[in-house]
Amino acid sequence: MEDFDHILLFKTNCKTFADKLVLQCLLEQQEGIDEWNIDLEDCDYVLRIISYTLSHNCIIKLLNHHGYHCCELT
Repeated sequence: MEDFDHILLFKTNCKTFADKLVLQCLLEQQEGIDEWNIDLEDCDYVLRIISYTLSHNCIIKLLNHHGYHCCELT
């Protein structure tokens, strides 16, 4: 059985390309993020992050601090 604990999924309110550019600046400066993407076409604007060191809580705090709503997608 594979371990997918390193894939973090979030529901966000990042709806626009401008929001995606802000996320790009935030996430690419954050150590510990190997890859990320956001689905602007999905109704939950799903943010997917691959990290072997960061927690859901760390990402939620980062985005909330910059004015975005972000919660773990379960």
